[in-house]
Amino acid sequence: MEKVVLVTGANSGIGLALCERLLTANNQLRLCLACRNMQRAEAARSALLSSQTSARIDLLHLDVGSVQSVLSAAKEIKSRYSSIDFLYLNAGIMPNPTVDIGAFFKGLFSRNVVNMFATAQGLLTQQDRLNSDGLQEVFATNLFGHFLLIRELEPLLCQPGRTSRVVWTSSSNASRSAFSINDIQHKSGTEPYSSSKYASDMLSLALNGHKNNQGLFSSVICPGLVMTNLTYGILPSFFWTLIMPIMWIIRIFTNTFTLTPYNGAEALYWLFFQKPESLDPRAKYHSLTSGLGTNYTKPQQMDIDDELCEVFYSKLLELETEVRRKLSKSDADNEAYQRYISHVD
Repeated sequence: MEKVVLVTGANSGIGLALCERLLTANNQLRLCLACRNMQRAEAARSALLSSQTSARIDLLHLDVGSVQSVLSAAKEIKSRYSSIDFLYLNAGIMPNPTVDIGAFFKGLFSRNVVNMFATAQGLLTQQDRLNSDGLQEVFATNLFGHFLLIRELEPLLCQPGRTSRVVWTSSSNASRSAFSINDIQHKSGTEPYSSSKYASDMLSLALNGHKNNQGLFSSVICPGLVMTNLTYGILPSFFWTLIMPIMWIIRIFTNTFTLTPYNGAEALYWLFFQKPESLDPRAKYHSLTSGLGTNYTKPQQMDIDDELCEVFYSKLLELETEVRRKLSKSDADNEAYQRYISHVD
């Protein structure tokens, strides 16, 4: 039976590398690239078809940072497919990252250098902002938009006699200390990216508790330290020119420096072939690369609390209700205005 695989943020980096690997293994997949930039999505599809000429690759416009875009995309998905086997939630942003340069160079020549590169703890802050829906942009893009997409696609994901998979691209930067249950959007903090990734870890566990009995299973991965557009945006280009040789040397001594999108997609690819019942819902599956260049996947227990996950899940449901109510009111106001204009004319 044909498997339908939908990947958000599939036009570059880890998302595109995953698509390449999946099609190489099975070009009979029905692959859907869900992307914000359709020009780049077209380029990604052309690149994939150049090596897999018979592959079935669909494009979908989706900006997970926009509630209206998510709802429109979900409607389109439900009109195209009768079910979804894999939903890879890979899209994410880290806007305007700022690096503590002093701490960076201090860590560069210390025993903590590997952990510094792998997690960026204590180095990175970001400047978040409100989006057009009145939500914090990082929270909306990295977490809430994907949550809303899952909610909209439940009829395709939760079907009798079938199992479906949701896989989150998280990060080693996900930090419990950056997340507050009293500020789930991270309005008052300076680490929205770290908070949003820890939130995805929590949401994955909560989804398993609520949806496993309906055939939906959720997993979380960490791609390791991968050089993508997001990573390159953290530091000026001349910094990367200076430190990349050092990073390749460090890679010999650590397995977390996956560096390339192909290597970083290892855990995403590995999970595609696993039976969901055999996976640990409390584990984050890490993409790792040995010093000799061998890729493998290893689970590590997440620092999460079941009770807190449930509270967080409830808060997301409440926020969903609030967002839908505002959207309905806005639509009603627009309709009333259009009727008024028509009457005046």
